[in-house]
Parts: sequence; C-alpha cells; structure tokens
Amino acid sequence: MSPERAIKRRLRYRIDSRYCRGLLLMAVVLGWSAGSGATGIEDYLASLQSWKLAREAALKSDTGYLNLAGLYWLKAQETRFGSDAANDIVFPENAPPIVGTFLLAADHVMLTVSEGVTVLHAGAPVTRIRMSDDTTADPVIVTHGSLAWTVIQRDGNFAIRLRDFEHPALRNFAPIDYYPADPAMNVRAVLDAYPQPRQVRVDTVIEGLDYRPMSPGLLRFRLGGNEFALEAYRAGENLLLVFGDQTTGRDTYPAGRFLYTGLPDGDGVTWLDFNKAENPPCAFNEFATCPVASPRNRLKTLIEAGERYDPSRH
Repeated sequence: MSPERAIKRRLRYRIDSRYCRGLLLMAVVLGWSAGSGATGIEDYLASLQSWKLAREAALKSDTGYLNLAGLYWLKAQETRFGSDAANDIVFPENAPPIVGTFLLAADHVMLTVSEGVTVLHAGAPVTRIRMSDDTTADPVIVTHGSLAWTVIQRDGNFAIRLRDFEHPALRNFAPIDYYPADPAMNVRAVLDAYPQPRQVRVDTVIEGLDYRPMSPGLLRFRLGGNEFALEAYRAGENLLLVFGDQTTGRDTYPAGRFLYTGLPDGDGVTWLDFNKAENPPCAFNEFATCPVASPRNRLKTLIEAGERYDPSRH
C-alpha cells in the first residue's frame, strides 16, 4: 500500500496492591460474580493492554504524529517551497531545491509542481492539483520520496502539514509511561445535555488559533465519592474530553489530556475509562495543533490514571 493510500485509509500488568480495593469495587460495578470476578478483571486488563499496543502503533503509523516534520501556515497568495533556504517554505534537505508553489485561494490551495520534479498523488505524477484540505470528504495527499504533505484548515486558516516516513522520532520513540492500571477509574457517566448542541471555542497550543467543536453537553460522573462534570466535544462517532486535573503540569502534560468515549446510549449513559487518558499529539511533536483543557474542564482532583508525561522522554 502506498503511503498516501495508508494516510487516506486512516483519516477518518502491573497491579499495585494499593489498587485491590479498586479492583473489587469495579467487580461490583460491572456486576461480576464472585466466581467470575477474577476472569472479568483479567479480561479488562488484557483489553487495556491491547489498547496500549494499538495506541503506540497508531502513533508510529503513516498517519500518526511521530513522523510530522513541519507545519507551515500560508500567509501570502503564492508561496514557493523546497529545500533551498531562499524559499518561502523550507523543506528538509531530502527535497529538491524548488519543489513548486502553493497558490492560496479563499477556500482551497492549489499546488503547482516545478518542471523536472516528481510529485505523486494516488501513485501517479501530478504537475498541478487542487489540494482539498483535511476538513473535506476527500483530502489530497501528495508525496515525494519519503516526504508527504497535506493541507489542513484550522479556524479558517490553511497550512501545509509535512510528514517524513523516515523521521528519526520513529526509531527513537521511548515507550509511553502509564500510571498503574486501576479498573476503578473506569466510571459511569451520564450526559447532561444542552437544550441544543452548541459550538464552543477552545484555545489551542498555537496562540490565536481556536478549536471550535460542537458540544452536546456535560458528562457527569462520580469519582472518589465526589461528583464532577466535563464538557464533551463531538469527534465523529465518539465524544472527546480535553481535561486537566491536579496532576496536570506535574506528572501529566501541561496542556491537559485527551479521553475518547462512545456516544451515550438511549438513557444518556456512557463510560469514562481514565486508564485510557492520553497525552495529546503536541506532547510528541511540535507540529500539532492541539486544543488545551478549558478552565471549566480542569478538575480539582487527582486523576492518577492513564498516560504520564516526561519531557525528557518525548
């Protein structure tokens, strides 16, 4: 499978003794009987380990965040790019001196390739192509050697996202550090729906760039005997929570963590597995455009579950 097809295809036990009480609580919550509780816990932990393996594989994949090699916001109508330092956008040295130009229009970007340079789309050479961005149904990916680039659109602005499938980060990636698994951190949540889904504005790691997702409402849940609520964002067929807690900036990523969950059922119920709380893409690469935890999504409690963050490792 070609790199651009791979990208398109994806675009859209250790148990600490101090957690024994949590394990028993989860067994009760999930309705495990005394005879099957151990098996249920083992199955849960096995599924969590599978999730961790899939998570690392996704980061290392062609569509993951470890191979990002550049993010270039288009500010002028015409932008020349290539490895020559005189270009408006300077690509890595394994690119030709002048690859071509980007022409910025109101609602799209046009790529024109320099004569004698081979750039592929869907395995075929192109000389000029309209590059549909990542918010469209059919985003365009083009490649040259180990490099691939797409157009992304954020808050009405267009940028070129560059990948290098031979990026050193793929070889040097350190395993993700996790808190010890605690099944008691997989909690029932109920959607407190807004009268109508609303678009919300969330800051990102890039100053002046907003994230504007649709929110169906708040997910309310109990943890440690206390009730909490997080505003949820619609993310395809899932909900995304971008949250902070009292580990944020200490043991976990300073901008907060992500947690995905399924859509609530007919009774408004879903489950939040904080063992799957993950570092956002910007924890692994400086070329991501991550939302940060909003003030209302910063919990006054410790969520010692999921991924930790050590800047010396990533």
